Amino acid sequence: MQHIDLSTNIAGIKLDSYLMNASGPRCTSLQELEVIGKSASAAIVTKSCTIAFREGNPEPRYSDLPLGSIQSMGLPNLGYKAYLEMVPQLKSLGKPVLVSISGFSLEENIEMVSAFQNSDIDIIEVNFSCPNIPGKAQVAYDFEQVETALSKLTVLGDKPLGIKLAPYFDMSHFIAMAEILKKFPVKFITCVNSIGNTLIIDPETESPMIKPKGGFGGLCGDYIKPIGLANVRAFRELLPESIQIIGVGGIKNGIDAFEYLLAGADAVQIATCFEKEGANCFSRIENELKAFMDKKGYNKLSDAKGKLKPL
Repeated sequence: MQHIDLSTNIAGIKLDSYLMNASGPRCTSLQELEVIGKSASAAIVTKSCTIAFREGNPEPRYSDLPLGSIQSMGLPNLGYKAYLEMVPQLKSLGKPVLVSISGFSLEENIEMVSAFQNSDIDIIEVNFSCPNIPGKAQVAYDFEQVETALSKLTVLGDKPLGIKLAPYFDMSHFIAMAEILKKFPVKFITCVNSIGNTLIIDPETESPMIKPKGGFGGLCGDYIKPIGLANVRAFRELLPESIQIIGVGGIKNGIDAFEYLLAGADAVQIATCFEKEGANCFSRIENELKAFMDKKGYNKLSDAKGKLKPL
């Protein structure tokens, strides 16, 4: 096999590989984050943090499904100050560190972004799309709120800031969001988060698979790959190259990762497969992606990135 270069960058921060973990599974404690740091993941991505420690939603709040999972975790995390304190230890593992933050108000996000802007963190991802907090709307579906938030959050420092978006399904929504993003120095978007408010029923017990919110939860894994690909593709066509795209949703092998590359993703994040398989998934998928690119005669990401061929 020829040498295949999977290195990429997000906002000028070099990544040795195309693949990293997604905020969500197995990334809450220092111990979990150290496992990611020692894996083939190109970066260490933290759990979405809130101002204070959170237990999250009541159990059972996660269920494996044949083609993915459904979950309503409710942002269990240690509180942002714990992650701030971990930064030196995480940085010592020799990889870029991406912190995910998810405040319940603009004021909370301002407090957290400001704190991380004054740390040694590499990249800040603001989660505008957590679908599993009872009584809290997703910011990503309120375009006015997105614009207000970005006007305040993008002026707090020089570290690259991006936002994690909910899945969109209507072309008018892609266009409206792209127009807002173009007004601000947003360095990247991460799309998509899980599909909110889906329901999986166990016919034997006649009950939902999970407890929170009457069983409504975020759908993840293979089920959502076509939606993740569509969101990456739509935004790649609508946004300038200065706004990069991290693709997420149903990546469990090298060919899945290659499809996101064709759609235009600059890097990808892996959640459900990492949850089910553990940290070995990163090297496995990386090797499969290299083998597939080698078969195609491609030796670097730019040979295929964004080059989906319309019929």
